[in-house]
Amino acid sequence: MTTATTRENATPAAGDGGRGTAPTRRWGTVALAVAVVLGLLLGYTGGLLTPRLTRPGDASAEAGFARDMTTHHAQAVEMGLIAFDQGTDPEVRQIGGDIATGQQGEMGTMQTWLRSWGLDPTGSRPRMSWVPDGADMMENGLMPGMATPEEMAKLRAAQGRELDVLFLEMMIRHHIGGVHMIDEVVKATDEPDVVRSARTMKNTQQKDLTNLENALARLRG
Repeated sequence: MTTATTRENATPAAGDGGRGTAPTRRWGTVALAVAVVLGLLLGYTGGLLTPRLTRPGDASAEAGFARDMTTHHAQAVEMGLIAFDQGTDPEVRQIGGDIATGQQGEMGTMQTWLRSWGLDPTGSRPRMSWVPDGADMMENGLMPGMATPEEMAKLRAAQGRELDVLFLEMMIRHHIGGVHMIDEVVKATDEPDVVRSARTMKNTQQKDLTNLENALARLRG
């Protein structure tokens, strides 16, 4: 799992009168880290308890989606942790924490699928090769919506309102790309658990998008 580096001298939340001390923020970060781990374990448990009637192969759309979306989610988790730890807007911090914990749990579920199918967590096939026109969906070698290394470095270095806005902008693009990937696997598979989980992911991300867009409009306004 990718985790964000905690900077202890974080900017106090706007309007808190300086009360957002580093110890308080550290305890909040520890609590979120615990929640992320619990989400991962629950995701694993959910995947193990779901009966499997089919075993997709190594080159299947199901395996490709599970591997690629795990990587996609890992970046979202890091972005969410950065927003939670370093954001100054309370809503931005809440959104970041919710995304980090939710997507970590989904990562656990997808990795459990791969193990139950007898497949490695990472494969040798190119990213998005499970989609017929997957190569066209890639940009600069990245899956839809993913941030470049330079963009991630900028987010890690940002502070204050700049970080809040940058996180919202990047996560909106990230979620839109994730929804496109979800739509592709739903078209490609009839594996019930994959379809069910993918649809749940899409519903969650669409709700997140509404919250992200509303928060961005508020901060820009």
